[in-house]
Amino acid sequence: MSRRWIVTGGSRGVGLATAQLAIRKGDRVAVLARNIDDSRLREQLGANALAITADITDPEQVRSAVERVAGEWGGVDVLVNNAGLHRGRRLHRLELDDWHAVLDTNLSGPMHCIRACLAYMGEGASIVNVGAVVGFRGFPGDSAYGASKAGLSGLTQVLAVELASRNIRVNLVIPGLVITDMTSQVDGKALEQLVQRIPLGRAGTEEEIANVIWWVAGSTYMTGAIIPTDGGMLSML
Repeated sequence: MSRRWIVTGGSRGVGLATAQLAIRKGDRVAVLARNIDDSRLREQLGANALAITADITDPEQVRSAVERVAGEWGGVDVLVNNAGLHRGRRLHRLELDDWHAVLDTNLSGPMHCIRACLAYMGEGASIVNVGAVVGFRGFPGDSAYGASKAGLSGLTQVLAVELASRNIRVNLVIPGLVITDMTSQVDGKALEQLVQRIPLGRAGTEEEIANVIWWVAGSTYMTGAIIPTDGGMLSML
């Protein structure tokens, strides 16, 4: 049976790769992002996709987007909380506005999406949160990003228990280093040092992370799980 997905941050990177994979598998996907090029996404995703402009930090925009999806497709089967924001500086130099922006996007944003989707999710639905290695290991300059992703891990654990009675599963996928628009801003020397910490000796690809998100979304006896997809980075740090 075709599933109905919502993927936040789905206009590029891991989110787009996940949407493309789900559509190739015969599902329907609504992509939520702050900025969407409708014509480009239609070309990339085809007729089984919706492109919806929404800021996940705004609960009213999220509610409206989810209502549109449910109105057109009758419900939501999979929510992928992939949208993320990174602003890094050592704590004494980090602007308070940047701290709030990162927490609002990476932690409050998924909460808004989950709350909005729950009204339209039936038994067997799946929520896949996308975390980060820095949510489990310390990297200098990543206090806001690390705190937000650690919080997302905690939210995953609590909701896995809360929603189990409805047979709604909640899991956390932890990508390692993947070269995306976000990570491409990292200094080349810093990227090289990160790669040296990865046992498999390379960065991952967007498609590799998407494959794991797809598998987790369909794993019917998995909830509250933390799934590193990082080339072994967490094992080394």
